[in-house]
Amino acid sequence: MKILVLNCGSSSIKYQLFEMNDQRVLAKGVIEKIGLKGSFLKHTKEDGEKVIFEGEILDHKSGIEYVLGVLTSVKHGCISNLEELDAVGHRVVHGGEKFNSSVFITDEVVKEMEECIDLAPLHNPPNLKGIAAMEELVPGIPQAGVFDTAFHQTMDAKAYLYGLPYTLYKKYGIRRYGFHGTSHRYVSKRACEIAGLDYDKAKVIVCHLGNGASVCAIKNGKSVDTSMGFTPVEGLMMGTRVGDLDAGALTYIMDKEQIGTKTASALLNKHSGWLGITGISSDARDIEDAAAKGNERAQLCMDMYDYRIKKYVGAYAAAMGGVDILVFTGGIGENGDINRAGICKDMEFLGVTCDDSINKGLRGKEKIFSKEGASVKVMVVPTDEELMIAEDTLKIISDLKK
Repeated sequence: MKILVLNCGSSSIKYQLFEMNDQRVLAKGVIEKIGLKGSFLKHTKEDGEKVIFEGEILDHKSGIEYVLGVLTSVKHGCISNLEELDAVGHRVVHGGEKFNSSVFITDEVVKEMEECIDLAPLHNPPNLKGIAAMEELVPGIPQAGVFDTAFHQTMDAKAYLYGLPYTLYKKYGIRRYGFHGTSHRYVSKRACEIAGLDYDKAKVIVCHLGNGASVCAIKNGKSVDTSMGFTPVEGLMMGTRVGDLDAGALTYIMDKEQIGTKTASALLNKHSGWLGITGISSDARDIEDAAAKGNERAQLCMDMYDYRIKKYVGAYAAAMGGVDILVFTGGIGENGDINRAGICKDMEFLGVTCDDSINKGLRGKEKIFSKEGASVKVMVVPTDEELMIAEDTLKIISDLKK
């Protein structure tokens, strides 16, 4: 069965085509700068050969039409016609409280997804455009929606509610939703397979660390807490996001700088985090290089980043009554040996250790790097959200045929 996975952003489309019989990636790629000058499609074939197509791509429909054209082309494609596609799986950022699992997409589901737009105004609209485009371009093709927030719907109210008037939760749905759920679900399962532990009985902490970052506590196969909240701003300090912040500090800044909500939102989302602290970059590699050259603010930023993650790890171990596995994923989690070492430092009391001889230079591959005999398995597991989306889609479509 061939399943196309689409991840539609505001000005981009990422895609992967899977042959699910053996989970091969037949092709993958990305379209950037949709609706802007200089738009292009970067396509990677199964053998690793890359090709770039440049041209005007005005909207998501034309972008997806472009993708389908490349997938079926004689020279660069991997299928002879669109009838070979069995289903499409879509990454959808926000499912609110309506969706606690991946779903088969119907007109009613689309309406419910539209009701969640207020919760993710930048993300859900392009997700919906991708669904509409596929229905128009390949009428009747089965489609599934896989939500970033769904995995965290198992959190108890004590974990997801804020100390705001309860009426605001009932009126506007203001609560902690969490994100990166598909990644946390895949990585925690895979980590238990590597460690030889029963997923439904294990206590796992996943650190998804990249330009956007979150930590998740998974107990007995279910998310019990996560660092991102009502929006992806809460939690860890990130590339340009502030992370945890005293709300009083924000209102103070708004008064002093005489700024409104839109400017305040830009401050928290676009100009804070690593970029705000260092004044150099939102790219961890640039900051690491600057710190190595003696830049004090770059080193401060790295120390702040590691420290905040360390606090969440300790908090989640306490919340679960212990931890069996600590796993790192995402761009920094998979490649940042300096960060991993900094986070694990002085965590021996919890059973968390770091074997420097294994950790140093460990990049982008599955590996346990805790010291031999340690009570907690500490490891790297590269995330594969697209495979998780494809697997969910396969299950949904297969169940419909029963």
